[in-house]
Amino acid sequence: MRTLIERGSYFESPRFHDGKLWLCDTLTGKVLRTTLGRTSEMVCKIQGVPSGLGFLPKGDLVIVSMFRQKLYRCADGELSGYADLANLAAGTLADLLIDPQGRAYVGDLGFDLLQGGDYRAAGPVGRLLLVFPDASARVVAEGLESPNGIALSGDGRTLFVAERAANRIAELSVAADGSLALVRRFGNLGEPDGICLDQDGALWVACFGENAFVRIDREGRELARIETPGRHAVACVLGGDDGRTLFCVTAETTPQDLLQGRSKARVDVVSVQHASAGLP
Repeated sequence: MRTLIERGSYFESPRFHDGKLWLCDTLTGKVLRTTLGRTSEMVCKIQGVPSGLGFLPKGDLVIVSMFRQKLYRCADGELSGYADLANLAAGTLADLLIDPQGRAYVGDLGFDLLQGGDYRAAGPVGRLLLVFPDASARVVAEGLESPNGIALSGDGRTLFVAERAANRIAELSVAADGSLALVRRFGNLGEPDGICLDQDGALWVACFGENAFVRIDREGRELARIETPGRHAVACVLGGDDGRTLFCVTAETTPQDLLQGRSKARVDVVSVQHASAGLP
């Protein structure tokens, strides 16, 4: 592994788009991008804490504001409101994935992290919300345990979500109208956070509680492991010119320190055998 970006606070939601790596620096409210050099530039800054990122079919960026329960849109450097989910969300918002039709899947933890909510004790109160291009929204999945990273298969028929509190991955089928139905759950992982898919059908999983990025098959069997001693694995995405660069986001912090704004973030890269597939 080699270091690509350092001196961040708490990076989240890496996305490889248009030849660049995009990600949030959550504690500063900034969205950053880099052309794979060691320096990055700020794309925009939102009110609140940014979390999930996604791109609409025409290339506009959509950003989750976790505690404001809103989505923002960034086009040509201009920031505007995209969707207000305060009347629909049951709790803090988390990750986001936009499908090829421009529909946004948004994780809803089901409880408020700022009010001392403990994801490990909350139970299956998490949900996935679906936001349509006209900003209307509805609940499409319930009964999840702290839904975090989201990935979509290349054919758009299968969606995966990391259930952090349950240490597993949930697999859901996607209907033509975007509705979801639970197919199964698999894996035994230490606090899975961000996830991404490769062309072999396997998932790379950032395991926050294991300080490692772990590649698993659809039966939950471990295929590969990248250890990050002393640093929590937060999120990952495949990209680069051939889709075989794994971008690994880590943080030197604790959950308690993070709530106090104390964290050091970094992005490292490593070449892997299987290229990216699906989204993100």
